[in-house]
Amino acid sequence: MAEAPVGAPVVVLPERIDRRLRLGPFPSARDALKFLCYAAVAAILGATVDLYVGVVVAASGFLAAVWRPDGRSWDERLAAWLRWRMRTHEAVGVMTVTEPSPLLRQGFLSLGPSDYVAVVRTGGVPIAYLPPAELERRFELFRDLLRRSEGRLGFLATLASIRATSFLPPPPAVDGPDRPARDGYAQLVGLLCRRRFGRRVYVVVANADADPDALATLEGQVASMMEALSALGLSPVRLKDRGLAEAAHRLGWTVVPEEG
Repeated sequence: MAEAPVGAPVVVLPERIDRRLRLGPFPSARDALKFLCYAAVAAILGATVDLYVGVVVAASGFLAAVWRPDGRSWDERLAAWLRWRMRTHEAVGVMTVTEPSPLLRQGFLSLGPSDYVAVVRTGGVPIAYLPPAELERRFELFRDLLRRSEGRLGFLATLASIRATSFLPPPPAVDGPDRPARDGYAQLVGLLCRRRFGRRVYVVVANADADPDALATLEGQVASMMEALSALGLSPVRLKDRGLAEAAHRLGWTVVPEEG
């Protein structure tokens, strides 16, 4: 009688069939093309600026093409970091004012004579795994929302970086022995939020008619819009003051000054 094999059973997995084909020392043809671009720039810099500058650029390009720790090269990491810094320090521009106008404090923008708009900001809601009945219900609610707007409605969907400060506990009054643990936790949260984004949607509501009660009518339309967005499972926020001015800058509007 044969003896049972010693130890746990082992299952040998076959090699991957979707792995990339190498091209010499480069992991793929795309990485080889990247090195050729670096080499071309290095040749130009070596001939016009300095030979050592060209050598450094060529070496940096070769390193970016063949060395990819965790699947990303150093230039891809640098580009991702620069994009993140630009998003977190996005300039508000000329719309930032010291004292918001009375119209901005009420939550309205004047784009022209008797032409007013209001802006509601909201996020997204996951719908990929909702049951078919719930998806149909939300579709009907959104279709009714569009029908009631009478064409005086606009959307702007963007991505915004997640702020790490909202996930950090308040700082202690006196530094204690847990200070290194808190600093490590803050660094971990910052790294996690750096590559994650949240959907930000701006809903623009405009007045339908140029009548004396345009602002009051628009206020009612905004209240109805926020109620409809809440029924969709969203959390709408009515923008006022500086938040409204920043939204106008994102939308590319030049606000007409109020008439005295």
